[in-house]
Amino acid sequence: MPDKPNSGRFVSRLTRDTLALILAGGRGSRLKQLTSWRAKPAVPFGGKFNIIDFPLSNCLNSGIRRVEIMTQYKAHSLIRHIQQGWSFLRAELNEFIELLPAQQRIATSWYSGTADAVYQNLDIIKGHQPGYVLILAGDHVYKMDYGPMIAYHVAQEADLTIGCIEVPIEQAKAFGVLSVDDDQRITHFIEKPEEPDTIPGQPDKSLVSMGIYIFNASFLYEQLYRDAYDTSSSHDFGKDIIPDVIGRYRVMSYPFRDEVGGQAYWRDVGTIDSFWEANLELIGITPDLNLYDDEWPIWTYQSQSPPAKFIFDDEDRRGMAVDSMVSGGCIVSGASVKHSLLFSDVTVLSHTTIEDCVVLPDVEIGENCRLRKVVIDSDCVIPPGTNIGYDAESDAKKYHVSPGGVTLVTPGMLV
Repeated sequence: MPDKPNSGRFVSRLTRDTLALILAGGRGSRLKQLTSWRAKPAVPFGGKFNIIDFPLSNCLNSGIRRVEIMTQYKAHSLIRHIQQGWSFLRAELNEFIELLPAQQRIATSWYSGTADAVYQNLDIIKGHQPGYVLILAGDHVYKMDYGPMIAYHVAQEADLTIGCIEVPIEQAKAFGVLSVDDDQRITHFIEKPEEPDTIPGQPDKSLVSMGIYIFNASFLYEQLYRDAYDTSSSHDFGKDIIPDVIGRYRVMSYPFRDEVGGQAYWRDVGTIDSFWEANLELIGITPDLNLYDDEWPIWTYQSQSPPAKFIFDDEDRRGMAVDSMVSGGCIVSGASVKHSLLFSDVTVLSHTTIEDCVVLPDVEIGENCRLRKVVIDSDCVIPPGTNIGYDAESDAKKYHVSPGGVTLVTPGMLV
């Protein structure tokens, strides 16, 4: 008797027959100077992780242990992170996480789009002989078991299945927007429309792509070959391949839901405002993204730092952190940290107050500083007596101030 589509044995067979491709070559220009020297998937998030740790952890926790990461833009820190923290899989068990930098294997140009990135590595992909190919964006923050989605794809006899979520219509312009029929089959798809379609009965919401695609492998190869020879194509999944196959093939949507059927957690931290907000959400009593979940751990590389330390308890110089997350290696020396997130190896010196701040690794904040609603990039040294976040007009002359009033500070701005 064959296994049922929702049985663990059936799903585990499918995940073993799946190759994951993580598209990690994006520039992430909306994050401004935060991606001047790193690709967006390499941006730190959540106190000790990099953004790419989330789709990678999802793959491993889902039982998918064959992963290719496609890099291009300023990939050094991303490659180093993968080598340091993700080299523990066993090749003799056909488990691997491989890095595929842009190599000009087929053309003499760099990747011209997401589909072209996959096409230029088709010989490597085919060599692994997968039955299914799971294509993921490397720059989204979420926890998801891909196994049930693959099982759904197979049960629906789909050629392509797209993971989707509901977002407010004003946010939908930044995504690929879907329309579906009563059977969840996709009837229309448009990338970043000016006037997004709405969900029937919910005029304030749109259904958008999460950038998660499951292809039957042979179907993917066929579409990539066709697209490669189309001179009018921009060679992008969202702009070209997906709109072309809808109506001609069986393309299904897969709504991403939580355990009780509600909208599951998923964030595109693509702007300074969304990056700041998503990090500070983690400080809440019961945040939507639970980093303390032993059943779905987020794996990463972490430096061998000592425990965080808070020193001095004088009336006018007390080392303390309230409603905050503080990572290993931090020293809060006679300073006050309120509703902030400190990554590893941050030092905050005496008589300084920081509030509503996200401080990336290896930062030193001098004495007598006042910082409010600031994102501080790695390796910054904030001079003593610095005030940021209290005068937007003055801050904008030296730093980047976002539309939401978040100030971004990077080492280059402090020179």
